[in-house]
Amino acid sequence: MVNITAYTLYSGSSGNCVYVKTPDTEILFDAGVSARAVEKGLNDVQSSLSHIQAIFVTHEHSDHIKGLEVISKKHHIPTHMVTASARALIRNPQASLLNDLYLHPSVFSVKFGNTTVRSFPTPHDSAASVGYTVEYEENGKTEKFGLATDIGHITEDIASSLIGSSAVVIEANHDVNMLFAGPYPYHLKLRILSEKGHLSNEDCAKFTKFLAENGTKHFVLAHLSKENNYAPIAENAVRGAISEFSEIRLAVASPDKPVLVGSDQPPEL
Repeated sequence: MVNITAYTLYSGSSGNCVYVKTPDTEILFDAGVSARAVEKGLNDVQSSLSHIQAIFVTHEHSDHIKGLEVISKKHHIPTHMVTASARALIRNPQASLLNDLYLHPSVFSVKFGNTTVRSFPTPHDSAASVGYTVEYEENGKTEKFGLATDIGHITEDIASSLIGSSAVVIEANHDVNMLFAGPYPYHLKLRILSEKGHLSNEDCAKFTKFLAENGTKHFVLAHLSKENNYAPIAENAVRGAISEFSEIRLAVASPDKPVLVGSDQPPEL
């Protein structure tokens, strides 16, 4: 990507946070680790919370909002969230009302100069859940980045929103065989496999092929389950699906260190 730089700072059930920079703005998607950890991740990519102009939340589960309260109190960064997610978060007795909170329907957009952030609904077992795209337009040309994790299955909304993206962070949560053979109780396995659960390696591979056929060049596989997946298994599943495309760059997000979207070097897990 030329005008959009993106990193997964943290990824997985222990916490999620994605950093995106354009010529107009620096923004975060989710803050599912402590405020101190978010600051460390940003420092690792030569940024800081003092540079962040907005935080966009995908949904209200703790691995996506853990650091929001402290960040909101200390830094007063505008936080954008779907109304249903915010209401569910506020009902949590351990949560307090965030400062500088902007509520939206499931489909909304926010502009920062030539940069536009757009949401799209995603199927997940939360009060509401969305993915996002970031578009930067200059001299009649548009560059696009997409983010979609915590998705039980691929919908028309997801496909139509992400198509045409130069780079995409996409969920590859579990290997189905590992999940069935693993230690999770049966009801939790069914939840993960449901249409409002998490995306498997196989379904991720099929979708990355679709996106590659429509011009996406860079992929980062995200939100891998610690118990039900391994980075090489997820990567091999997707590489097999897109093997005919010679210019694709594919990496796997790390649970605790930044991974550049567009790099073909997987992290050391």
